[in-house]
Amino acid sequence: MAYTPPDAATCASMIAQVRFNDDGLIAAIAQQHDTGEVLMLAWMNAAALGETLRTGRVCYFSRSRQALWRKGETSGQVQTLVDARLDCDRDAVLVLVDQKGVACHTGRRSCFFNAMRPEGLVVISQPQISADELYKHG
Repeated sequence: MAYTPPDAATCASMIAQVRFNDDGLIAAIAQQHDTGEVLMLAWMNAAALGETLRTGRVCYFSRSRQALWRKGETSGQVQTLVDARLDCDRDAVLVLVDQKGVACHTGRRSCFFNAMRPEGLVVISQPQISADELYKHG
C-alpha cells in the first residue's frame, strides 16, 4: 500500500497534538513495515515530522548538527514512509518504513546489534557494507 500524505491542515492539526519534549523533540522509532524489524531510534522536531508526513520520505532532526537530516541523503539508504503512529501519550512516534539498504551508520541493517547477555555485550550482526563505502556518496 502506497503512503498517502495528509493535506496541510490535517498535517498541522496532527503535529499540534504531539507532546514534544523540552527540547522540542520526539523520539522516533523506525521499524521495517513488513518484517517488524526495529531498525533505529532517532529524533524528530515539528519540522522533521511535518516533512516526513508531507513527503513520505523520512526526515529526522540531528541533535549533533542541529539540523534536519533526511535519511539517506549522504548514504543513499533511504527510508520511505508507509505509516506513522503516535504512542498513547503522544510523546513517541513509530515510523513504519520501507528501508532501502542498511539503517545503521555502521553499515548494519539495524542499529540494535549489541545484545546484552549474561557474559556482557555481544555483537550479533556484522556490517553489510563498510562505513567508507556507505558514505562515499557524500
